[in-house]
Amino acid sequence: MSEPLTLVATSAFGLEAVVSRELKQLGYEEQTIENGRITFQGDLAAICHCNLWLRSADRVLLSLAEFTALDFDDLFDEIRDIEWERWLPPSAQFPVRASAVRSKINSPKNCQKLVKKAIAERLKEHYIKDWFPEDGPMYSVSLSILKDKASVCIDTTGPGLHKRGYRKLAAGAQIKETLAAGLVQLSYWNRERPFVDPCCGTGTIPIEAALIGTNTAPGINREFAAEGWQQLPPEMWEAAREEARSLARTDIDYRLQGYDIDPAMIRMARYHAQQAGMEEFIHFQDQPLAEFSTPRKYGCIITNPPYGERLGDKAEAEVIYREMKRVFAPLEMWSIYVLTSHPGFERIYEQKARRRKLYNGRIECIYYQFPGPPPPRKKSPWEQAAGAQPDSTEAATDTEETQDDPTAIEPNVTPPDAVSENPADDSSTETTPTEDSTTNEESNEETNDRPE
Repeated sequence: MSEPLTLVATSAFGLEAVVSRELKQLGYEEQTIENGRITFQGDLAAICHCNLWLRSADRVLLSLAEFTALDFDDLFDEIRDIEWERWLPPSAQFPVRASAVRSKINSPKNCQKLVKKAIAERLKEHYIKDWFPEDGPMYSVSLSILKDKASVCIDTTGPGLHKRGYRKLAAGAQIKETLAAGLVQLSYWNRERPFVDPCCGTGTIPIEAALIGTNTAPGINREFAAEGWQQLPPEMWEAAREEARSLARTDIDYRLQGYDIDPAMIRMARYHAQQAGMEEFIHFQDQPLAEFSTPRKYGCIITNPPYGERLGDKAEAEVIYREMKRVFAPLEMWSIYVLTSHPGFERIYEQKARRRKLYNGRIECIYYQFPGPPPPRKKSPWEQAAGAQPDSTEAATDTEETQDDPTAIEPNVTPPDAVSENPADDSSTETTPTEDSTTNEESNEETNDRPE
């Protein structure tokens, strides 16, 4: 099975460009981007690398077929013609999920039964068996039909990629790890700049930033569905993990900071940081937003404060936003990033922002971005030895190139086989889920009560 495979990285709406950039950094240049999914070519090793390294994707799917299905007979024949025996052993578990949108076939439940039957018929013919115990490795099959075009995939991930394994304590409205990583990757922050989350909750955003800053593969401490597949032997996974471990680094210039008014949240945040192996890189402290101040410059504040939708009310949220306006006002050299669903945030904050539409679970939010000036260019070793000043013209040019696009900066990660190109992401793009979009990861709905 050395021929290229067609793989699909699914994502929450609004994060497609972030996931696309991650894939390019992993070396997968040729892509097709659609709402909630990025299709690309890879090999078996790509399944290991992408599951280990993708920070903002929901899961990695193996695409088996695409075809037009106008009725159930067409669907059955096309499913049965797929070479299921290439992937599924006789003991395989193969549950089926189906969706159908704006298509002549409009019964997902009937689709599930038909796909299951068609797969079983194919396996019966190949293995010459009448019954399959389904007590072996998991090969979850998904069928999505959009405007009569069917797509058939097998899930290589298992539980969604947001389940890193470190967040073991539950609290209200914990932002998904994949979205938190997306917020960081849409900012100007890198390991050489100060980082603060003044409303950190259980610590997800600072922890994800620390994982990025240390170039730690987010999936390094968890297992994936495809680890049970005979096509991907344990040695392949261990080689990918060993490579990931060798690429981790510890040279973060500033210890990241996370604050919250609730001591219980800070205790959870410290525990989660310890579980993620990031405790030495993050300082957590219970402290009201009103008490935050810093003498440092050129840092980034990335935060997901209460919205007033699920905890408290909008009036209480607006008090926090006004406090933000007062507390952040002296930080003229900082870049500020705030995710909220409150429609009046910009008015309350009294400052125009770059805006990006994102979804925190099912809640439509805006990611408000207030970029500050970039830090001065560091002197080269020659300039330091000679006492020379960086060329101001060159520094100004660098500033102009990076300030236009929050993601057109030095990549935050250096994954295996990283490419040198750093594609710019259109930060003004707003992707809105529509009934045409059937691939959005349903686990993105698992946000509860308290924004971090």
